[in-house]
Amino acid sequence: MKIRTLILGEMLNCTYIAENNGRALIIDPSWQMDNIYCVLEENKLTPQAVIFTHGHFDHLQGAAQLLKKYNLKGYIEENDVLLSGIQPDLLQPFKGDFKTNIIGLPVEFMHTPGHTKGSICIKIEDAVFTGDTLFAGACGRTDFEESDPAQMQKSLIRLAGLPPETKVYSGHAYGQDENSGTTIGCEIKNNPFMKLAVSDTKAFEDMLP
Repeated sequence: MKIRTLILGEMLNCTYIAENNGRALIIDPSWQMDNIYCVLEENKLTPQAVIFTHGHFDHLQGAAQLLKKYNLKGYIEENDVLLSGIQPDLLQPFKGDFKTNIIGLPVEFMHTPGHTKGSICIKIEDAVFTGDTLFAGACGRTDFEESDPAQMQKSLIRLAGLPPETKVYSGHAYGQDENSGTTIGCEIKNNPFMKLAVSDTKAFEDMLP
């Protein structure tokens, strides 16, 4: 699997294109769709699936256009369908965790609520795409109406249980470029939110953004 990172939009959103044998899985297509089309066309990739990590507008701005262009439906956890604002016939809702095969690779959908009710992380081989659940050195905001600090804590604990070498691809490139990266092991060691989620509930909640 090869992973291409596109940093798009004024909020430095990350759109990821995972490719395998000429087939592409697009995660959180947002903002400049033409940039995404160019990458797909220049590399002769056929998009076969789209996954949204959650329903906030900055992670799917303009994505309806892409779904129509390639005749695809976007996977999204059922709790975030309404939040997404995308017309239902362009979506493929699912509930909770499940595993499937996409572009010839085993894909694990992990329901990780906290930032939103339907937030998910996507585990593929030695990579996990964490949306706004986990960032390098931080976690997603929990002060939205659809957020839940207690659920965020449980989700971070769950991510901490992944193999330490698992590469983390988050939903925004805050202070990073497309070549930056981190791992679950690095976050367990260095991320104060993840460390406190595991060890100190009150301190974790006091620290949340």
